[in-house]
Amino acid sequence: MNKQWKLGFFAPIALLGLLTCSAFASAEDGVRIDPRNQAFEEAHPDQYHSWKATSESEEIDDALAGDPNMVIMWAGYGFAKDYNKARGHFYAIDDVRQTLRTGGPTDAESGPMPMACWSCKSPDVARVIDERGEDGYFEGKWARLGGEIVNPIGCSDCHDTGSEKFKNGEPELAITRPYVDRAMQAIGKPFEEQSRLDQQASVCAQCHVEYYFVKDAKNAVKFPWDMGTSVGEMELYYDALGFADWTHGVSKAPMLKAQHPGYETWRDGIHGKNNVVCADCHMPKVEREDGTIYTDHKIGNPFDRFEDTCANCHTQSKEQLQGIVSTRKAQVLNMKLTAEKQIVAAHFEAKAAWDAGATEKEMEPILQDIRHAQWRWDYAIASHGVHMHAPEIALEVLGTAVDRAADARTKTIRLLAKKGITEPVQIPDISTKEKAQAALGMDMDAMNAEKEHFLKTVVPKWEEEAKAREAKY
Repeated sequence: MNKQWKLGFFAPIALLGLLTCSAFASAEDGVRIDPRNQAFEEAHPDQYHSWKATSESEEIDDALAGDPNMVIMWAGYGFAKDYNKARGHFYAIDDVRQTLRTGGPTDAESGPMPMACWSCKSPDVARVIDERGEDGYFEGKWARLGGEIVNPIGCSDCHDTGSEKFKNGEPELAITRPYVDRAMQAIGKPFEEQSRLDQQASVCAQCHVEYYFVKDAKNAVKFPWDMGTSVGEMELYYDALGFADWTHGVSKAPMLKAQHPGYETWRDGIHGKNNVVCADCHMPKVEREDGTIYTDHKIGNPFDRFEDTCANCHTQSKEQLQGIVSTRKAQVLNMKLTAEKQIVAAHFEAKAAWDAGATEKEMEPILQDIRHAQWRWDYAIASHGVHMHAPEIALEVLGTAVDRAADARTKTIRLLAKKGITEPVQIPDISTKEKAQAALGMDMDAMNAEKEHFLKTVVPKWEEEAKAREAKY
């Protein structure tokens, strides 16, 4: 094992289990962490089959088609090409291969994305880091280890699957990414010192968080928690660092792309403050016929198992709670669309100011307002289920997004007036995803053809490589 990292908090007996558990290859094979979810089916059949049921969420929901504003908001960035709503853990590898954001690499050194894009998608990531160290994992392009990262999110992402406790049927939760361990330490919550409830949330926080790729030779993953985990604290962190994910294709603003800060919004919301964790709502306990208990790994909608989830705390009926949630969701959606209207206009008005001869100094405060407005919008809408986890946080953050966009627009209109432009800036027809992409000059036919070629020629080779390697486990 890499001496700079250990999984979870191993005791000597756990280390022995790591080498002897039947779901692990022998030390001679050089594989300590078995990433294959099916390897644990025999020992944990109920957990495995409930995990496999995440494959039932097979429908692909095109979020850009439902909201073309987002194409403009992500102009110049990969999400303007393709953004589908999240499916179940079973599809993590398929979805990252198929999205246009990862392009159509033809070899290990081509394609737009770095290796870090695999980091939340597979227990193979923990295996590769264990075998090669973080530098050996992060370096290079996304396609470099496509034949190594092949198993979707599963058992060895969240559990110390090599320990005696896991072997004997106990969960044995573990942080399996060293950069997550460092992030927990940064907020004063070392994993080994956390309560059982906190640990249950922390293993989900390995992926359901805000993160960024450090812009150095490695493009490693880091959580921006050094100043705190609120939207404002992370904004201060990014600003102090001078970090930007990309330069906006319309306004030229230095932009931030929120990932999926579910952990951060959960912490600030009513459930987090009352120690109701992810597993309580999404992974309820199930009683077997013999009276023993296991945890459902389908990661479903809490209303699908109301009596085992919400009803443990709430006295309202299922119908009453669904009505409350529906109202909150509608409120968040309304504020989301209000913010988008302002931010989209701010981008085009900023472009008009540039076209009118505005200087970088004149544009700097405007672009900063646009950056902060869209960061806050994105933070709220990218946090899966925020209308359930923390609706008051979503509404507050979206309100500040509207305010900052309005500030940007006010400053821009004043600047345009100084340049002799008093007519309203015209926004092109962006009423559909296709029209919005065309307005940005995006060649979607070429991108789709490139992706199709990649899926037909490169991915099968990755699968063959993985099959040959795993046959030796």
